[in-house]
Amino acid sequence: MKVLVLNSGSSSIKYQLFNMEEESVLARGIVERIGIEDSFLEQENIEGEELLWQEDVADHSQGISLVIDALQDEKKGVLENMDEINALGHRVVHGGEKFADSVLITSEVVEKIEEVSELAPLHNPPNLAGIKECQRLMPDKPQVGVFDTAFHQTMPEEAYIYALPYEYYQKYGIRRYGFHGTSHKFVSRRAAELMDKALEELKIITCHLGNGASVAAVDQGRSVDTSMGLTPLEGLVMGTRCGDIDPAIVPFLQKKEGLEPEEVDSIMNKESGLLGISGISNDSRDVSEAAQQGNKRARLAAKVFNYRVKKYIGAYAAAMGGTDAIVFTAGIGENDGAIRAAILENLEFLGFKLDETKNNTRGEEIEISTPGSRVKVFAIPTNEELVIARDTAKILENRE
Repeated sequence: MKVLVLNSGSSSIKYQLFNMEEESVLARGIVERIGIEDSFLEQENIEGEELLWQEDVADHSQGISLVIDALQDEKKGVLENMDEINALGHRVVHGGEKFADSVLITSEVVEKIEEVSELAPLHNPPNLAGIKECQRLMPDKPQVGVFDTAFHQTMPEEAYIYALPYEYYQKYGIRRYGFHGTSHKFVSRRAAELMDKALEELKIITCHLGNGASVAAVDQGRSVDTSMGLTPLEGLVMGTRCGDIDPAIVPFLQKKEGLEPEEVDSIMNKESGLLGISGISNDSRDVSEAAQQGNKRARLAAKVFNYRVKKYIGAYAAAMGGTDAIVFTAGIGENDGAIRAAILENLEFLGFKLDETKNNTRGEEIEISTPGSRVKVFAIPTNEELVIARDTAKILENRE
């Protein structure tokens, strides 16, 4: 079975083609700068051959067509024709309370995704554009929607309800939803495999640390709490997002700076986080380098980032009554041993000791705690696309 996984963003389309018999990636690529000048497609096939097309891509319709052409390229493609593809899996950021699992996409499902799009106005519309274009170009292919929020639908009410008038939850669905669900799902299950234990026996804290970042408490394979909320703004300090702040700051800034709500929202989402504190960059590598060179604001940004993650790990250990494993994943979590060490400092009372040599590893699946540690600490590269492909294949098999 061959499954094409698509992640349609506002100005990009990321994709991977899987052979599900071996769970191997036949090709991966991206269409960048859709609707912007100098757009292009980059693709790498299973042989490591790279394909680069520079072409104006006006919209997602043209972008999807370009993906199809690249996969069938005479020299560097991997398909004779699109009939070889059995199904398509789509990443959808927000499913609200309507989707607690991945689903076969129907006209009714599309309507429900549109209904919750106001909760993710930057993400769901391009996700839907990719779905609709694939339906138009490949109407005979089964398509599956995999939701970032679905994994967190197991949270209990006390974890997801905000202490606002309850009517706002009833009328508008204002509650904690959480994101990065496919990533938290993948690495928690992989950690259980590495520990050679049943996932249902474990309490795991997963830290997805990248430009966007979140922590999840996974108890017996179920998400029971997570740091992101109604939107991906809540929780940790991120590249450009502020994370947790006193909500009274919003009207205060509006009055002091004469700002409209949309302007404050933009500041919190695009001008804050590592960038806002350091004044240098939203990239943790740039911030770390500047901190090492003595830049005080960069050093402060790094400390705030690490401290916030540390607090959430401690909070989730308390919420679950302990933990069996802590997992680091995503761009920062997989690659930056110094940040991992800074986060874990003074958390040794949980029951682990950090192996400093193993912790220097970048981008590899590895236990970074010492062999005798009661609590295991791992760095595990995430694979959200594989989760989407697996869910798509499972739904297709059940359908048959």
